[in-house]
Amino acid sequence: MLDLYHHGSSVCAAKVRFALAEKGVEWNSHYLDILAGDQFDPEYMKLNPKAVVPTIVHNGQVIVESTVICEYIDEAFEGPSLVPDTPLERARMRLWTKAVDEYIHPACAEVTFVSCHRFVVLRLGEEGTQKFLNSTPPRSVTAAWKQRKRDLVLVGIETPGVDAKFKAYDQYLGEMEAALREHKWLAGDTFSLADIGLTPYVNRLDMLGMSGLWDEGRRPHVEDWFNRIKARPTFKPMFLDWCPEDLTNDLKTFGTQTFPRVLEILGRDEADCTVIPDADGLCMCAMG
Repeated sequence: MLDLYHHGSSVCAAKVRFALAEKGVEWNSHYLDILAGDQFDPEYMKLNPKAVVPTIVHNGQVIVESTVICEYIDEAFEGPSLVPDTPLERARMRLWTKAVDEYIHPACAEVTFVSCHRFVVLRLGEEGTQKFLNSTPPRSVTAAWKQRKRDLVLVGIETPGVDAKFKAYDQYLGEMEAALREHKWLAGDTFSLADIGLTPYVNRLDMLGMSGLWDEGRRPHVEDWFNRIKARPTFKPMFLDWCPEDLTNDLKTFGTQTFPRVLEILGRDEADCTVIPDADGLCMCAMG
């Protein structure tokens, strides 16, 4: 039996749950409340020194890093293959999972904290907030994450550089639209680890009330792709059902309140989310 250490709102943990479900793998749940600081428990940090989730333990072996875990799951267990058959589609798949690790996840971490999680952490009070921030190890999501998370929590969406993260996130939605215009799934005609890898990040925006970046025909191929993802029988149990109701409500409440500022950052009109030319007459982060 496989043991999974995870949290309901973690995009990386959701990615692994999705892969496990698509492969039909049973697992034991070890739930960590990362907003309360459970990941900083010394016993857990022996498994994952970065103090992040997910972590799996299989046959006594500890495996970390969600992209690596998903590849391991596909190779170690029977069930439908999550890797395309052709070399070209496998290359496309790996380019998407590489983009997630290098660009999309760091952007999502900042987007999530300034849009919602900072408000949850601040509920801990001054002493609790400082304890939470001080507990982050020096080497975590990124090399500078300890100080960066402090700024995101204490300063919020006006933290220098946050605007670039929203723009990068939006840029990849545009790249998804372009890819899905050419083929059914992100890497080709086969559902793969590319789709599993991107799903949590689109779902995060949806849970934050920011689906206006693609729905109502603004990015029709992303909209169709996400609708097909949500229709899969593995989606709701692995994504929505694991997120605690109070956190689901916080994501929607705080995210919806933040969205008008996000549209300003992206140079869009709140009413119809159309692109607004910037001062140089160039379109900022054009749709699709």
